Amino acid sequence: MVIRVELSPETQARLSAEAQSQGVPAEKLAERLLRDALADYVRPRLSVEEFHQMLGAMAEGSENLPDLPTERFSRESFYRDGLNGGDAVPHR
Repeated sequence: MVIRVELSPETQARLSAEAQSQGVPAEKLAERLLRDALADYVRPRLSVEEFHQMLGAMAEGSENLPDLPTERFSRESFYRDGLNGGDAVPHR
């Protein structure tokens, strides 16, 4: 597909300078920038099966993690003094 885009002189100058610094034609750099922008903007949706596969991959090896009680993640647990009477963050 061919798309014609009118660039401002400032944008054209920035694109040309960046393309030259990378040693590629401005058209190729513009194509890459558009492709990268679309990849960030348009994310493919996962099927339910793909989602479960992703969760399985993330959980792989987690059976070796310690089993922590839920109260370890309470607000109070983060502010409780865990350094035997010292400051929460030791001074240097």
